Amino acid sequence: YRKRWGERYGFYRHPLKPGGIMLHSVSVGETLAAIPLVRALRHRYPDLPITVTTMTPTGSERVQSAFGKDVQHVYLPYDLPDALNRFLNKVDPKLVLIMETELWPNLIAALHKRKIPLVIANARLSARSAAGYAKLGKFVRRLLRRITLIAAQNEEDGARFVALGAKNNQVTVTGSLKFDISVTPQLAAKAVTLRRQWAPHRPVWIATSTHEGEESVVIAAHQALLQQFPNLLLILVPRHPERFPDAINLVRQAGLSYITRSSGEVPSTSTQVVVGDTMGELMLLYGIADLAFVGGSLVERGGHNPLEAAAHAIPV
Repeated sequence: YRKRWGERYGFYRHPLKPGGIMLHSVSVGETLAAIPLVRALRHRYPDLPITVTTMTPTGSERVQSAFGKDVQHVYLPYDLPDALNRFLNKVDPKLVLIMETELWPNLIAALHKRKIPLVIANARLSARSAAGYAKLGKFVRRLLRRITLIAAQNEEDGARFVALGAKNNQVTVTGSLKFDISVTPQLAAKAVTLRRQWAPHRPVWIATSTHEGEESVVIAAHQALLQQFPNLLLILVPRHPERFPDAINLVRQAGLSYITRSSGEVPSTSTQVVVGDTMGELMLLYGIADLAFVGGSLVERGGHNPLEAAAHAIPV
């Protein structure tokens, strides 16, 4: 998180092409939902620079993995007037899209002052969040009315934005962008090649986005499954990079034979677990598996997005 610290205050090492479209997706989930939207924008406006901003290293890795040099990518500065002005002076966007519900008061004020249209894409607002915003009364109403368009995921979300002060003509229901995710032919071909290298004649299951307390359950389940399917391979991908070492230790303590994805090794016939300790490869790894477990569902997280796995047409 401490890397590229200057970007948090609007200082950038490399020049940025101004005058295009900016899209902000705070972290991994929002970035995943933004991928089809960014691809559509690039297809429709091939000559415009597209700048994708995030706030987290994991979101940054996902952007770079999905688009490489096809988009400009930097961190969005903290919501401080001077930092935002430095950023906007460099990027000078003609349109800004913010994914889901990132209502940054100073950013919205700066865009309004510069007369830059702002769209909240894939907008969602839970009843709990709406109740919290409602306590801010006129402040939130003024904030919402500076937004050009709120593209809500469903009628309930749209109604909550209106109840908080957005005008009816500001809000439209577009559905969730997360359902627009697809597997590119290039990714599908790469997954087929990797499956042939890793496990051409053995079953594979994948456990992704796991949290503390879930890896141990997954490992125990894998040990039980090995009794019936001795050549079964598990790909274990923790949700956050800081959990990679803990996941590796849990696999080691269980006495299972393992390799890490970052090592570049190819699983041997005796390898029982591959720990996915790299960033930006989740869609590829799903393409190797026969079925998937998605984490955040055994702890109080509500479960993470299963649509990446579903896009590969594997059971979740």
